[in-house]
Amino acid sequence: MTSSSRRYTIPGSDPARLVTSANPVGRRDFLRTGAAIASAAVSGVVGAAVPARAAESAAPWQKVPGTPAGAYGQPSEFEKSVTRHVIRAYPEIAPGVGSTLSPIQSFHGTITPSGLHFVRNHNGTPSIDPAQHRLLIHGLVKRPLMFTVAALSRYPTITRTYFIECAGNSGRNLAPQPQQISAGVLHGLISNTEWTGIPLSLLLEEAGLEPGAAWLLAEGADSASMSRSVPMEKALDDAMIALYQNGERLRPDQGYPVRLFLPGWEGNMNVKWLRRLKVTDGPTHTKDETSKYTDPLRDGKALQFTYEMGVKSVITQPSSGMKLDGYGFHEISGMAWSGAGRIRRVEVSTDGGTTWKDAALHGQQLSKSVVRFRFPWEWNGAPAVLQSRATDEKGNVQPARAVWLARYAVDARFHNNSIASWELGADGSVKNVYA
Repeated sequence: MTSSSRRYTIPGSDPARLVTSANPVGRRDFLRTGAAIASAAVSGVVGAAVPARAAESAAPWQKVPGTPAGAYGQPSEFEKSVTRHVIRAYPEIAPGVGSTLSPIQSFHGTITPSGLHFVRNHNGTPSIDPAQHRLLIHGLVKRPLMFTVAALSRYPTITRTYFIECAGNSGRNLAPQPQQISAGVLHGLISNTEWTGIPLSLLLEEAGLEPGAAWLLAEGADSASMSRSVPMEKALDDAMIALYQNGERLRPDQGYPVRLFLPGWEGNMNVKWLRRLKVTDGPTHTKDETSKYTDPLRDGKALQFTYEMGVKSVITQPSSGMKLDGYGFHEISGMAWSGAGRIRRVEVSTDGGTTWKDAALHGQQLSKSVVRFRFPWEWNGAPAVLQSRATDEKGNVQPARAVWLARYAVDARFHNNSIASWELGADGSVKNVYA
């Protein structure tokens, strides 16, 4: 059987049918297959009722002992192509400046593996000895405090699943012409993982806020001294001092040993390698929030402090660079998220936005977390333009690309949450288009 063919065996049915582009599965087969698999799963017989002739001899790997487990688990060698895309902004003069993007086109769930989480660094990843690292809280507080990592580890923690997205994500789709690169390279500055840490409000309460305490200056211990101003309202709401990610200690790329986490807000504000929090009466206007991360408008003005990431979705399968294997039923799937809260609805269009239909949402619909959407679609072999449109619990709707462009200046680079489009050709190939 070729790699492009799929064989479905349904318990209690005729011998497995080979499904190819020349012999597609029809709608009734598609629904009957799903119902049979669901029924078999309940009875515990999935995979048991395979015709004897389907596998009469043992495979090579059944004839030799397997490899012993290692000290740290790794993906299969057959999945070694699933990696992050690395971009070096100034490789000759500043090799630490750049980003790695998550291969979202290869994901099927909602949790990003730690090793595939996107990275955006301004001067590389520091190697920090946790025994020597300190976190200082000072400024407009009654009791300035200095914490060791060991001391922080003694505080009660919370665990939440949140996305984090770089404000520059999807910036490549603002280029004059659509780039023919993967969904991960276009939109992969987004990841969704489980974070464990201390509510920032707890530490601020211990330090005691003085009258007039309205903002924080958060500063990292990297050589770029990344720093951002944070409104006190957010600090006392759901902000976290994160120590763990996906159940293990933060990885160096993600801020080890301690980082600030501000759910739903632009990635740059979630200061990694956090070394101090200074309580102030106003924003500090640091280099990292004045030279960048503002949004120029068409009228010549610019928006500052646009922290919340807008409601957004991206179809990841099929997406740019992929090819559908023949007409018939296919599943359109992707990711949706919003910095304002939960995703309540995702719609899919297969005609470039002329008509829309609701997709099914899978997994827990958590606040400020990625949800997976799925939409079964029968492709008749004709060209099509695939789009998705998300709506969050506050009624925010993902804008069309033309609507987004009409608001922002031509040199805008951040917060592009407009609808992305994939064009499906008659030969099954998929490419990035503007629609």
